[in-house]
Order: sequence, then C-alpha cells, then structure tokens
Amino acid sequence: MIKIAMMGAGSAVFCRGLVRDALSFESLEDAHFALMDVSEERLGWAYNILQNMKEQNSLKCTFSATLDRREALADADFAISMIQVGGLEPYELDLNIPMRYGVDQCIGDTLSPGGIFRGLRHVPALLEMMETMTEVSPDVVFMNYANPMAICSWGMQKSYPDITSVGLCHGVQHTTMMICDWMGVPVEECAVQSVGINHMAWFTTFKHNGQDLYPAIWEKLEKEGPKEGENYRFEMMKAAGYFMTESSGHLSEYLPYFRKRQDVMDLLGSSGFGGETATYLNHCLRSADGYKKGMEELASGAKPIPYDPAQGPSLEYAANIMNAKRTDNPFRFAGNVLNKGFIPNLPYDSCVEVPTYADRLGLHGSYVGRMPEQCAALCQSNISAQELTVKAAIEGDYEAAYHACLMDPLTAAVLAPHEIRNMVEEMLEAQAEWLPQFKGKTKSAPGWNIGRRDNGQTGVKSGAAVDAQIGHYDKD
Repeated sequence: MIKIAMMGAGSAVFCRGLVRDALSFESLEDAHFALMDVSEERLGWAYNILQNMKEQNSLKCTFSATLDRREALADADFAISMIQVGGLEPYELDLNIPMRYGVDQCIGDTLSPGGIFRGLRHVPALLEMMETMTEVSPDVVFMNYANPMAICSWGMQKSYPDITSVGLCHGVQHTTMMICDWMGVPVEECAVQSVGINHMAWFTTFKHNGQDLYPAIWEKLEKEGPKEGENYRFEMMKAAGYFMTESSGHLSEYLPYFRKRQDVMDLLGSSGFGGETATYLNHCLRSADGYKKGMEELASGAKPIPYDPAQGPSLEYAANIMNAKRTDNPFRFAGNVLNKGFIPNLPYDSCVEVPTYADRLGLHGSYVGRMPEQCAALCQSNISAQELTVKAAIEGDYEAAYHACLMDPLTAAVLAPHEIRNMVEEMLEAQAEWLPQFKGKTKSAPGWNIGRRDNGQTGVKSGAAVDAQIGHYDKD
C-alpha cells in the first residue's frame, strides 16, 4: 500500500483537491493518506470531510489523522507540504508593518518584506520535516507547495540534498491557459517552455501547432491592448520581450518599477490580483467565517462532498508526479530545483524553475541553456534577496534578514537603508514567537546600533571637515 503524508492538511480545500487528484489515477486509488496538522480543529475538518467523501463514493483509499509529524511521515512513499506557519496572524504583520513604512504589497508571499518573513517562518518548519524524513522515510519524494517557493525549496535542498524534494506551483499552467484563452487557441495544441525562478519564469517558447505564437501575441497587444487586469505583466513583456508566469499584482511587488508611486499604480493596477493592496490577505480575512462554516457543514455530513471521478486531475502536478514514480510513465512539469548548470547564466545552486521529469528513478531537472540576459538579470535581482533569506532562516542571522530586505527590489525602491533596518527590527520583534531560530542570537553587527536613525529624522551628526580634495573634485 502506498502511503502519502499530507503535511498541513488543515488547508482542507487544497488538501481535498490533491487527494481527489491522486484518486484519479489507478496506481494511487488504494493509497493511505496520513493527514497531519498542528491545529486539531482544522485537522478534524480535513479528516471528517475526506472520510465522508470516501463513504459517499465507496472509495478504496484510507485516511488517518495525527498531530504528530513523525507518525505521519513514518514509512511514507510521498509527502506533500501545504503549511502556513502561524496562520493569518503573522501574515497580517507581513503586510501591515511594511505598509506603515510605505512598502505596498499585493500578495506578500514571494519576495518583498512579506515573502522574506514568510520564508523565515517556513524554512525552519520544512527543515524539521526533512530531518524527520531522514530518520523514518529516507526514500520519500517530498513535494512542497508552501510559499515563498524558491526560498523554501532552496533551503530544503541545500540542507538535505539526500532527500528527494521539489517545489511545486501552478503559475505556469494557469498562465498558459490564460494566454491560450486570450489568443483563442486550444491549450492542447500549444507547447511552451518557461525558464527562470518561481513566480519570475519567462515563456521563452510559446508555440501553437508548431508555430511561434509570439508574433500573434504582439499583434493582438498592438490592436487591443493588454488583457484586462494584466497591465503589469504586459508592461514587463514590452520591457523584456517575453511573458512572465505570475499574475500582474504578484509580479508588481518584486520588481522596483511599479509600487513605489501611486500614479503608476493608478495607471496600471486593477482590483484583486491585478494589483490591489493586500488583496489576498483581505480575501482571507473576509472569508474566514464563511470558510469555517462551510468546512463544518462538510465535516458533519450536512452537505455531500463534491466528487466526480470522471473529472480527472486538476492542473496541480503532485498526483502526476506520484503516478509517474509508481508506473514509470514519465511526466514533465515545471519544478523548483537547485541550479546544477540547468541555466548557466543564473548562479549555480540557486533555486530555479525548469522543465523537470518524474519517473520511477525519481526527479530529474533538465538543461535549458542561457536565458535572455535581461530576463536573467531581473531574476538575479530576486535571487540575491532569496539567498540572504535562506541564510537568515537557517542560521538565525539578524544581519542576513536585514540584508535580504535591503536587497529586495521593491523595498529598496521605496526606503532608505536606515528605514529598512527599522522596519526589519519591528517585524522581527512582532513575529518573534514564529521565529525560534533567532532566539538567543545577538544583533552583533555594528549597523544595528551605531548611529541608528529614526524614521523621519531631519538632521544627522557630522564628523570633522576634511580639507583635502580628492579625485574628480581636485581644485586647480
């Protein structure tokens, strides 16, 4: 019997979707799903909903529920993470504190201060899972859905290279479908290749029936303008020459061009994921009560669980990967893996998103060659902040956490270095309970204490005047 550990199963809707995907494959229809979460209430919802789904549809699979990480992972063939450390409470801090400093985020889970601090919370939790896997399920295939994807995947694969793991997203699939729909061509007739980093990969190939679709995309853009709600993304295509894999609002927050000026946001932004401030956080807060009520109704059996075996798997990759490993029927997907020369003009061992193959032997990233230099440069602007976040997350290094925000393109476009330090200090203090790796560590770098300036300070202390004029400023 195949065992699949579902870590963070209290994300009941997403968990149920992944279970349904798995059950659409014959090779996985009798699997055992070990559900694990730190919230007993949410874990109970997930377990009861899935049990009801099993009974209502006479499914062959089985379920168990536990609060114990080791029990869930013991002897697992596959493990899937969908965690959100701390839930909405630290997520509110991720967005609200930077906003007071003028850093406006749309989603805040990939880069920018919100993504960086989510990474500081998630990497240690994921590494605890990885450590447990080395002891109880060393041959597992671990698939992570928790953001920030590149930071999490980098931390996991750097720290535990002997555990087979990969980061999974749905940006490539959804964007492919969006472009095909906008262009009026069937997605099954198209072939794409995207390269780069998670949430900033670029469609270097987009073909319809073997023909390059880009000329038609450019022509449609010229005649009609951008697809509604996608102004930021089309602006970046015009700037860099290729279309990006993530939503407009998302990409606007990890580039330096857009969210620093209200007039630009008014010109290019739109509601929701088109660029609205804190749109996903606000959605979560608005829907929290309704979500809880809906989960309780499904868990109690008051409502039947939607399940259609003829529907087939969703666009998520996890079930296809597990089926490929079980059947040796290869599956190609966009995977987040360490760069082992796959993209030569991005740093070796950074986390890249490249075509990856799953089969009985495991997971295999593929060489795609050099990216367009301008696209690589934009990715590099994020990679520097990602690398520093990984360091801070693993080592509990205060200065690395600050440097990550210092290098973040949006933060750097809005704030001065002393303002960034003050913001990071406030965020570290506010989120201390979810950042155990910093406990007992000291802020030993001189910059934390020497000459600290308050935000809004209008004067600075100056040293003695120097008479010598050097270089270009020499006097005759």
